[in-house]
Amino acid sequence: MTEHFGDRPMLIGGEFVASDGGEWMDSINPATGEVHGRVPAGTVGDVGRAVAAAQRAQPEWAALHAFERGRLLRRLADAIRARSDVLPLEAADTGNTIASLAGDIVLAAGYIDFVAGLGMEIKGESVPATVENIHFTMREPYGVVGRIVPFNHPFLFAAAHLGAPLIAGNAVVLKSPDQSPLSASVMAEICAEILPPGLVNIVSGHGVVVGDAIVRHPAVPRIGFTGSVGTGMAIQRAAAETAVKHVSLELGGKNPMIAFPDADPEAIAEAAVNGMNFAWSGQSCGSTSRLLLHESLYDEVVERIRERVAAIRVGDPLDPASGMGPVNSEPHYRRILDIIASAKAQGATVINGGGRPAGDQFERGFWVEPTVFGDVTQDMRVAREEVFGPVLAVLKWRTADEAIAMANDLDLGLTAAVWTNDLKAAMRTVRALQSGLVWVNGTGRHYLGTGFSGWKNSGLGREECLDEVLSYTRVKAVHIIQ
Repeated sequence: MTEHFGDRPMLIGGEFVASDGGEWMDSINPATGEVHGRVPAGTVGDVGRAVAAAQRAQPEWAALHAFERGRLLRRLADAIRARSDVLPLEAADTGNTIASLAGDIVLAAGYIDFVAGLGMEIKGESVPATVENIHFTMREPYGVVGRIVPFNHPFLFAAAHLGAPLIAGNAVVLKSPDQSPLSASVMAEICAEILPPGLVNIVSGHGVVVGDAIVRHPAVPRIGFTGSVGTGMAIQRAAAETAVKHVSLELGGKNPMIAFPDADPEAIAEAAVNGMNFAWSGQSCGSTSRLLLHESLYDEVVERIRERVAAIRVGDPLDPASGMGPVNSEPHYRRILDIIASAKAQGATVINGGGRPAGDQFERGFWVEPTVFGDVTQDMRVAREEVFGPVLAVLKWRTADEAIAMANDLDLGLTAAVWTNDLKAAMRTVRALQSGLVWVNGTGRHYLGTGFSGWKNSGLGREECLDEVLSYTRVKAVHIIQ
């Protein structure tokens, strides 16, 4: 029987409220396919109330010294660390394994601590434009920021990415994801406890209603979105139809991992499996979902990968022993199976998985086996589309130029990985790759302060660094004429 988490209200103006339309939307446990909670189906009116509350709270917040804003953000981070009770709720709502989710709390709190210390870096410049006058620039907050959160790490993204707009002096209206909205209620409780009323407002509801209303609202000049390329493009269009807005987008990836012939096959196999993020059912934008192996390595590495992936324990996401849970929703599940079917039809070889796991436990819910395809060619759908599921595509190459061309031959450019002990080959490849982040002999890890951003259709703007904080400010030039 699925645990029911009850009705989870929204946070608007410091109060926990239902939708002004009186409607609710169900949240589905992906492991069982059963309803296990509800959130308000927000309306355009709810968004208007949230924006108005943010407008009232923002001036007083912006008037605080950066140290004081940072102090409150550190309290927010400490409160997040104390809410381990969010883990079973988040695991049940997303399908992510509870063992992996513990790290999301640590990451969220750590990132808020990081940006809390950057308040004094929100600086202007003195410019010697003339000899007789004084010329300088200053940075000021936008006012109200809209943040739209994805389904794969809803608590992490709801929490961590409040930090940058808040330290910059903005108020926030945040939309929880349609598919996994429950944990946002825990973040709402934390914000209501620590922050001034109205500074952070959390609205649930359908993206085509609530998300669209946030993006189009004339008093929300700054939008931050994490999610799919298609939705990111829709946000750009909607924003442009109402006002000139600053939109940042962290979108998808079909990320290559290129293994050169001098690299250790054992290390490549381990990195390929880890980089695929099977613990998250592959639902991570940075997953290295294309493994480009030199032909001399192919057979040995593929066999080692098969052994590792076959050993992944698929099971209840609430069981700490589970290595992978279900995918997030039924529409997403059906799309993943469709891409798997296309790979089989186009001639790819199934190395592991390729369907629903066997057993009574997996008869309900949205389960996909950890899947590896070999003999993949560049023209196959599984090689070109972001699956955002537990599906690894393995391709062969002969020359470095061929590998680089294969890696770049998509309209996405989020992450990439290069595996070689040859420094010259590594740097030549790094320079040639059209990706916003490249690991050399690594995968997966993010490093605070270095930034995270996509090229091409993988995004606009940078996160996880000072650039993100500054992006939530506007520059004003001042000229004192003497």
